[in-house]
Amino acid sequence: MDNQNYILLNLPSKVEYALLALLEMASQSHLKHPLTVNEITAKQPIPERYLEQILATLRRGGLLKSQRGSKGGYVLAREPQDITLLEIVSIIEGNRQVKENTDLSTVEMKLIQDSWHQANQAAQSILEQYTLLDLCKQRESYLQQGLMYYI
Repeated sequence: MDNQNYILLNLPSKVEYALLALLEMASQSHLKHPLTVNEITAKQPIPERYLEQILATLRRGGLLKSQRGSKGGYVLAREPQDITLLEIVSIIEGNRQVKENTDLSTVEMKLIQDSWHQANQAAQSILEQYTLLDLCKQRESYLQQGLMYYI
């Protein structure tokens, strides 16, 4: 088995959709006008009804503000540089704790448990370092590189 292609953790679609929606909002946050569900789904491949649920969760979690009315929609509650990927994942997935195995009757079981704990800590640390602004900058970089191929 090729270790480079093995995926230990999958990105849940709910988290992926939340990140896509927030990335769209962050990239337009300078305009200071709310984005509607229709505007987001026109640019990102997210089912509309699913997006409504995700946005409601993000609003309850304090990442979004909603505005009602004809010019209503959603805006970021904070600046993109103040929103970490760990915070987004925690709001969408909940603060799930890794289940500790209390039956560590063998050295091998303890080693396996310790390894998984370290992997979880490393993932959390990385997600805590990246912000929504970082994703926006990386997106712009990728788009600029893509444009160069067509010149």
